[in-house]
This record gives sequence, structure tokens and C-alpha cells, in this order.
Amino acid sequence: MTPGDEGMAKILIIDDDSSICETIDLYLTEEGYEVYTAKTGTEGLNKFVQTSPDVVILDIRLPDIDGFTVLEDLREDDENVKVIMITAHHDMDTTINAMKAGAFDYIRKPVNIDELEIAVRKALKSIEMERKIDGLLMEPSRQFKVGDIIGTGREMSEIFKTIGIVSQSRTTVLIQGESGTGKELIAKVIHHNTSPNEPYIAVNCSAIVETLLESELFGHEKGSFTGAIARKLGKFELARYGTVFLDEISEMSLNLQAKLLRILQEMEFERVGGKDKVKVNARIIAATNKDLKTLVKEGKFRDDLFYRLNIVSIKIPPLRERREEIPHLVDYLITKINRDLHKRMLGVSDEVMDTFMKYTWPGNVRELENLLVRAVVVAKGQILGRGDFPDLLEDFDKKPVPVETEDEDFIKSDELLTLDEVEERYIRKIIKNNSNKTKGEICEILGISRPTFERKLDRYGIVFERE
Repeated sequence: MTPGDEGMAKILIIDDDSSICETIDLYLTEEGYEVYTAKTGTEGLNKFVQTSPDVVILDIRLPDIDGFTVLEDLREDDENVKVIMITAHHDMDTTINAMKAGAFDYIRKPVNIDELEIAVRKALKSIEMERKIDGLLMEPSRQFKVGDIIGTGREMSEIFKTIGIVSQSRTTVLIQGESGTGKELIAKVIHHNTSPNEPYIAVNCSAIVETLLESELFGHEKGSFTGAIARKLGKFELARYGTVFLDEISEMSLNLQAKLLRILQEMEFERVGGKDKVKVNARIIAATNKDLKTLVKEGKFRDDLFYRLNIVSIKIPPLRERREEIPHLVDYLITKINRDLHKRMLGVSDEVMDTFMKYTWPGNVRELENLLVRAVVVAKGQILGRGDFPDLLEDFDKKPVPVETEDEDFIKSDELLTLDEVEERYIRKIIKNNSNKTKGEICEILGISRPTFERKLDRYGIVFERE
């Protein structure tokens, strides 16, 4: 019972039902808590000021003041107070309103004493964790700016250098990386550092059908096709001296690829149905989550366009290959979410962070941000714990666990090996001990992407014939 100032947790019960007050008081006192009771809202507010309890158990219906008003007054006095509301009303609106008003938990009458104690313990645990890291994640010195790219590893440092170099020119850039790695964020940073006062226009090539995409990119003249009732300027024209970001460039049809190639070669184009040449002044940044070299080999992407786009290439490593940055990302994202949602979340528990560090993150940074947003919205305390990520932890528990690698034929105690030699032996060991698994499953165990796995097989001359 550590949260209380004297080592014993303090509980204040505000309820006009004497039998409920006595029952809860007796039980919690026997459990070692210091308990105070009040029969009215006014008495409860006074005792709250006098006793500074760790947890308040509050009935919604009181004889003098509505329970929601008491909750509001309690939170005005201490916005971090943990209030467990109890009521005989079982309707959805009451529950929603209680949680929106800042209640830590909501329990229906007749009160299940075990359920109530679990709620009290959760509240006290939340207080304990908040006090441990209070001020740590909200230090004034730790300031983040909107749009910052978080990364401390070698690969991300190289990306930052490349951004700095390309921002000094207007050369075409190709950004490659899995979905959710932040390709458009990098495009926006390049744009901001090159021509911040000019338009930034993004086009998702996979979200628009070919016939409309051509008109979107190049514009059209009046009467050039059915429905073209007026001239329309395309994205390349509207961007002026800014940036056109072509996302999912791999989904562009071969016909449009040819037209885009001509733009990159000649820096001019014609509107659909038009004859006049229009000059292109914008920088073109393309992005894809697919391996364009593979698509070129398969005849699905023009090789000449690939080479034109690939003048400067930025490859973003997936999150599972830069796990050391996860704590920094969590810190940054929670700060961002707090600002956007007007919350005061402090961070995640050690257990959650440990899971984050082991998880493979197929959705990368976007998946991490979405999980944190959802958890912050529904969380009852200021520390995100295991219960705030039920789907993630359920999925994680089902993931295959890599086999132990400390047996004598992996690395002998007197061997001095390079990192590459250790990696090669580890990969061979995982493959050997998972002889019934496919390439995709082996990649999950190793925590790397399929292309990375293929490159490592080639590097070490490992034959893996299962698909």
C-alpha cells in the first residue's frame, strides 16, 4: 500500500447508502487501507481536501450534489485524482459520460466487492507508476517539433544526411520502404527544406483509376472527353516550383509510366486533349513499398523510368530492423498524441515496452502510432499498461519464439567470430530448427523482411528452397 504519504493507501467513499459504505469500509480496512466515508457530496469534497486520499469511490446519485458535479470539483482540485464511480444505472450513456468526465473506472450496483478491490488496486498501481516516472517523459528540455523524423541509428543518420544533400537541389528522389515506415514524412521534410513557400501536392497512384489519374496529373482541356466542361490544371502545373509526391508509384500503369518518363526527360507535358507544351518546374518525389528492381525484371515497371526516378534513392529500414529507436518513437508519439487529444499521458509500462521491443511491427511506425492513439483514448491511468493493448499482446503471445541458440554447435566459448559469422550461424540454426516453416515464417522468427532475408541468403550462400 505505497501510494499514501505514510505508506498506507487512503480511500475516500462518498455514498449516501449506509449499508454500502459500511460494507466497503469494513472490507477495505481489513485489507489494510485507511478508509474515510462521507454521506453527501459536500461532506465528501471537504474530506477530500482534509485527507488527500489516493482513491475516491463515488456514487453518482447523492442527496445534495450530482455525482458528476462532485467528480468535476474533485478533478478541478486534482486533475490526476483516481475516481471509481458506482451507480445503480446500467445504461450506456451514463457509463460513457462517467468515463468522459474523467472517472478512472465505473462499477454497477449491487457492488461486487472483488471487482471493486481490483479497480482500487489498478488505480493505486497507476498512481505508483505515475510517481516513478513523473517528470521523466515531460521534461521541458525534451521538445519535439511537428514533422520531426525520429531516428538515432546509423541507417537513419545516413537518411538525414541524404535529405540534407537533396534539399540543396531539385533532383528527383525515390523513397522506398514498407508501408507505415514514413515515406511521405520524409518527402515533406525534403519539400520543407527546399521550397517551403511553394505547394506540396501528394498523389496516391493506387487510389485513382488510370483514366482519371492521367487527368489528375496532367490536367485536361475543355471538351477533351465526356464531362470535361472546362479546362482543368493538373498536379504538375498546380505545384509550380514546389513538390509533386507520387505515392505507390509501382501501381502506375505502363502507359502512364511512359508519359511520366517523358516528363522527367523533357520537363514539359501536354494537357489531355491539348497541344500546348506546359513547363514542369516542380520537383518529383516518388515512393513505393515494393521492390522496383523485381518489378522491372517481371516486366511490370519500365526500366528506363526506374533509372530516371532512382537518381537519389532513400531506403527506409522497417521498424523491426531499428528496434533501438522504439523508446524514442514512443516518447515522441505520446507527446504528439497528448497535444492532439489534449491528454496528459506519461508513457508505457516496462512490460509494454519490453513487448514493443520484441514485436515484429508489420505495420511499422504507423502501426505503433495507431496502437498508442487507441490506447491513450481508452486508458484509465496515465501509464499505458498491458491491459491497454489487448489485441497486440494477444497476437504477440501467439507468435513463434526463436529457438535457443546457446547449444554447443552454435558458438563455442573459445571462438572469436565476426558479427557476420555470428549472423550466418544464427540464420542457419534457425532454418535447421524450423525445417517445417516457410520463408515468410522464418522471416517472422528472425524479425526481418523478405527482401532482407533473401539478401542474407545470397551473402552467406545459404540454400533455402521452401517458399
